[in-house]
Amino acid sequence: MAFMVIISTLFCMLSLCLLVTIATEFPESSNLETYIVQLEPSDAEVFAESGDLESWYRSFLPPTTTTAGSNDASRLVYSYRNVIKGFAARLSTEEVKEMEKKKGFVSARPRKILSLHTTHSPSFLGLQQNMGFWKDSNYGKGVIIGILDTGITPDHPSFNDEGLPPPPAKWKGKCELVPASLCNNKLIGAQYFVQDDQNRTLLDEDGHGTHTASTAAGNFVKGANVYGNANGTAAGVAPLAHLAIYKVCSFSCSDSDVLAAMDVAIDDGVDVLSISLGRLYNSFYEDFIALGAYSAMEKGIFVSCSAGNGGPFNYSLGNEAPWILTVGASTTDRKIRASAMLGNNQIFEGESAYQPKDSTSTQFPLVYPGSNKSDDYAPYCAPDSINNTDVKGKIVLCKFGLVPAVDKGRYVKAAGGVAMIIMNSVYGGYTTLANAHVLPAAHVSFVDGDKIMAYFNSTKSPTATVFFNGTAIGNGRAPAVASFSSRGPCYASRGILKPDILGPGVNILAAWYTSVENNTKTKSNFNIDSGTSMACPHLSGVAALLKSAHPDWSPAAIKSAIITTADTVNLENKPIEDQQNLLPADVFATGAGNVNPSAANNPGLIYDIVPKDYIPYLCGLNYTDRGVGMILQHHVNCLVESKIPDSQLNYPSFSIIFKPIVQKYTRTVTNVGEANSVYTAKIVQPVGVNVAVEPTMLKFSELNQKLTYEVTFSPLANPPNISNSQGSLTWTSEKYSVRSPIAVIIDTGLFQ
Repeated sequence: MAFMVIISTLFCMLSLCLLVTIATEFPESSNLETYIVQLEPSDAEVFAESGDLESWYRSFLPPTTTTAGSNDASRLVYSYRNVIKGFAARLSTEEVKEMEKKKGFVSARPRKILSLHTTHSPSFLGLQQNMGFWKDSNYGKGVIIGILDTGITPDHPSFNDEGLPPPPAKWKGKCELVPASLCNNKLIGAQYFVQDDQNRTLLDEDGHGTHTASTAAGNFVKGANVYGNANGTAAGVAPLAHLAIYKVCSFSCSDSDVLAAMDVAIDDGVDVLSISLGRLYNSFYEDFIALGAYSAMEKGIFVSCSAGNGGPFNYSLGNEAPWILTVGASTTDRKIRASAMLGNNQIFEGESAYQPKDSTSTQFPLVYPGSNKSDDYAPYCAPDSINNTDVKGKIVLCKFGLVPAVDKGRYVKAAGGVAMIIMNSVYGGYTTLANAHVLPAAHVSFVDGDKIMAYFNSTKSPTATVFFNGTAIGNGRAPAVASFSSRGPCYASRGILKPDILGPGVNILAAWYTSVENNTKTKSNFNIDSGTSMACPHLSGVAALLKSAHPDWSPAAIKSAIITTADTVNLENKPIEDQQNLLPADVFATGAGNVNPSAANNPGLIYDIVPKDYIPYLCGLNYTDRGVGMILQHHVNCLVESKIPDSQLNYPSFSIIFKPIVQKYTRTVTNVGEANSVYTAKIVQPVGVNVAVEPTMLKFSELNQKLTYEVTFSPLANPPNISNSQGSLTWTSEKYSVRSPIAVIIDTGLFQ
């Protein structure tokens, strides 16, 4: 009887990835599954000191897997040393049950599949060549960013090493590219961690990894564009930082591979880890990215992760741990305009990177495959639906979703369609994507799509045309929160405000693995992509700049600087909007706001956290001692340790659950601004709660001086009939403004 294994495949609208589960049959002899096995850290230390750690790991495997020459010898997949004490191995359920009886065993969990979640964005963030923060931070020179993703396109000009010194002496990584000369002073390492990929190539066959790597630290490349649009000089946020590539995905990703890459990256000597993938978890000890990130943080490594593309829904975040920077996606002020004109002369502006110069103003018949009510996939222009619709010589209306946007166009073009209009769902709102389509197209908002459908249904002979207006800079409503960007509150720890920050993640131009124009390999390919996957490397680059400018800052200090200096208004000086509805975005969509790299370089005050501070925090989450120990990698007795509410962690923001009692929390700030300085508290009160601070003034007399204050949250008599409210606490001096957002979770019915 065949054994059925469920595997997951990523169907992507570029980076907006939908995880689709499919069943695959394997022979009965393949009834093995990869498990991540965790062992007692205290026992592991004994064997680690004697240099015999892997032998101890192998002692947990069934005897046949450890016999010399055994066909099963390869069943030990990874031996972990830094991120956890344990290993990954291919095991049967019976073998796991036997393993559970052995001394030192903690847990064995099947690996999980994780989903993958620029010419202008550095400029939009205020980074300018030969001046300001870029110059002050030396463009990130000497800092090593580790990218965990789908591989790399090493001969892309974004990865040239002009102006870069050799990697620092601490670098211990290696280059597995063939030939090794493909590595250089920019691309200093590349290693492979994809267990199930038979090709075993480090080359990027998806584009995602090349795009994120160049966004974080691509070198300067003049004349970057897609179909002539968004033309300019492309550069990553930290253009002179080094890149270390860890291939952990080949169209899908597993947490055992990601954990192995993090384990090696810690030993290699990276300064920043950039991880644009993940999934949702109920608790931190179940999340192997969180476990690996904790070990990295202990070694002084900054970890930046994408928040996920689960918006606009609340409680849709991944990568929520407080020792991780969780990054949501925002827009820039650039639009690549493509418009649809209907037969009644209504015009609706959308976006598309493909803008042929020979476009015509001729009106063509409009057709909507979704008119076939018996086909659920028809509105999304699935291939069978297109083939069952007469689209030849017509403009096709397609709903956004289910089928990748560029693929919709391929199916329409192959069936003889002349153009395409993509219409958002209500959840997509006003976020439109400038994809590199294969035919004339315009991606329009939900509201405009509704109007187009109203016209389509109002006449027997609807017509339309698609025309183009090129690239425009200066959209005053930017930055805005992308509708797809995942939202809080933080499911695993509601006392921590997540996401932390927004970064550019919509229509980001960066390096690509192949030419989108003719689908052939060249050395100067760029593409436009969207997702929190694109936002994350922007913040990884910012962290590299801050690490270069402030090498003594801890990961928590860097995070604090980013959070407390974020922008909360758009270019029109109005509150940042949510593109789902164009209303002011709430704090669970924005976090602290949009990143301001130059302000983060000089924050005035920081909220620091050292690793031991997490012990009372984790015990306060009411995890078992074993659960806390799995994160810390040493035994903890929470009965003797102090416990704190999660809102008490010295985090640079506040998140509290509304209760009919007074709540008090303290924070400690460190002066990194001017030695003699005085800060005064300014409070924007959240609805339903009165916030008071004591003292209301902080007086510093020296650098690195620490002062503590207490915040009291008192419920008002009648709680508001809303799900949450928000405010802020800002410490202001003559020079600095240090802002902490406040979130109040009022509707806790989900957890009752």
